[in-house]
Amino acid sequence: MKKAILALTFITTTLVGFAQKKTTTSAIVTFDATTSIDNLPKAENKTVIAAIDPAKGSVQFEATIKNFAFSNPMIQDHFNGKNWMNSDEYPTAVFNGTITNLSAVDFKKDGKYTANVEGTLSIRGKETKVTTPAVIVVKGGAINATAEFSIKLADYSIEGAPIQAGKVAKEPKITVSADLK
Repeated sequence: MKKAILALTFITTTLVGFAQKKTTTSAIVTFDATTSIDNLPKAENKTVIAAIDPAKGSVQFEATIKNFAFSNPMIQDHFNGKNWMNSDEYPTAVFNGTITNLSAVDFKKDGKYTANVEGTLSIRGKETKVTTPAVIVVKGGAINATAEFSIKLADYSIEGAPIQAGKVAKEPKITVSADLK
């Protein structure tokens, strides 16, 4: 009987822990490498997996590289190719981070909060530290989180003639938006 009660307590505690994590499979990440010379290198991925654990302040995003859609199919082919994202070998970009000012965000109360997020972004097997402000809106238990930051392509060994010619920004802007429930 004691074992049954202990097992039931463990299962209940585990389920409550999972219930606290907010997730989605439809977060949106945009990649904007446009320049004054070329406004085409801009893409959007609407199938990004995202999670926030309000209790721990952990934040995760995982984007499948081939799901970034460009208006020009040729640019999309270059983006996924070996000299750029090499999506056959490195199929995902992953961010793992933490809200560093967790006490400033009340996930139990409707409102708009500014969070500071620090973490590691992994692209093409290379990891770099990312620090960015994020806006978190809590409404009815749901969370909307948005953030915008830039990355340096050279940090991920992404180089090429279009970058050198100024057709692609050396530091593209990344925008993340997620509705988590």
